[in-house]
Amino acid sequence: MTGGTKAVTDEAQTEKTEAEKTGTEKPAAEKVDKKISDARAWTYVVLGGLLEIVWASGFKYEEIPGLIVLVALLTSFDLIIRATKVLPVGTVYAVFAGMGTLGTTIVEMSLSGSVSAMRIAFILLLLACIVGLKLSSKGSDG
Repeated sequence: MTGGTKAVTDEAQTEKTEAEKTGTEKPAAEKVDKKISDARAWTYVVLGGLLEIVWASGFKYEEIPGLIVLVALLTSFDLIIRATKVLPVGTVYAVFAGMGTLGTTIVEMSLSGSVSAMRIAFILLLLACIVGLKLSSKGSDG
């Protein structure tokens, strides 16, 4: 009987190992939600900000197809949501919105030709604020 019990135990262990290999059951150590690094989160914020420039500019310029605008919009928000899992939400949103505002204004100025010293000064001020927010959030758990 002991041999039969051992065979059943070995079979159960084999099934458990197979479940782990096929991914049908994950060990407790793998069930923990993996946290992205701060650097990757900031990369998401920058990419999200660049995509915001695309979709915001797409509202005015017909040259940007509607599908691209929609994909850029959804992707930018997905990236920002991922970044807020790690970084302070206020800082992420301020940098995201600031980048979008900065980039959209630069696109508008370059396409319309309406450039003034005051606009450039405020763009530089906005850029300084964005950099300041990013630098001030280092090491913050938010």
